[in-house]
Amino acid sequence: MSRKSADVFARYVGAQFSPVEKAEMRQRPAIAMSRQSGAGALTVANLVAEQLNLHYQGDPPRPWTVFDRNLAQRILEDHQLSTSMERFIPEDAKPPLTDAFESVLGLHPSFWLLRQHTVETIRRLALQGNVILVGRGANAITAQLPHVAHIRLVAPLPDRVRNFADYHQLPQEEATRLVRETDERRRRYVRTYFETDTEDPANYDLTINTGRSGFEQAARMIANLVIEKLAKLPAHN
Repeated sequence: MSRKSADVFARYVGAQFSPVEKAEMRQRPAIAMSRQSGAGALTVANLVAEQLNLHYQGDPPRPWTVFDRNLAQRILEDHQLSTSMERFIPEDAKPPLTDAFESVLGLHPSFWLLRQHTVETIRRLALQGNVILVGRGANAITAQLPHVAHIRLVAPLPDRVRNFADYHQLPQEEATRLVRETDERRRRYVRTYFETDTEDPANYDLTINTGRSGFEQAARMIANLVIEKLAKLPAHN
């Protein structure tokens, strides 16, 4: 073999075994949504998912998924827990002493263990991207993830009571009581397990009063924020 042929052959072999450059990938965004009861979070989240499914699914495409009530089932599936455990992972906080006593008796896993399972599942979903995580401390859990848009939905109490009463087909008096109780339970849950104040506006990229904006405009604002955030995310191999 001539020297020239040997050089050509060497270059060919080297090309076959040289590392192939991977195409640059961009982290898929995600949304963590905190809400006051009756502010329309589930409706808004579904509208956001519809808009982003039309305009941005990423490459390769992946549909946006809303995790709200179904988040509890996902936590149980991820950690191979019985469906009977679902009632022990509400957005509520029990006194630690009661929790310790009941878990020692084997009545249920420790609430702190369930909290850790919740953290792991929410972080895993957030890192996968194209998800909207509603409640369960998702804002606090993903606070340090730059690709997650952190949202807070609020509304005047009369609007929230009316929305709650219409959605659950309840009389106004009962709806008022349940809205107040639900808000307090959620605040207590996040404060107890994540040492975060749900009412602190500094915890969010965007706070929307759905009583003023309406659900559709709120969804557009959130979708636009996600697309803007996406443009700022660095690509990686």
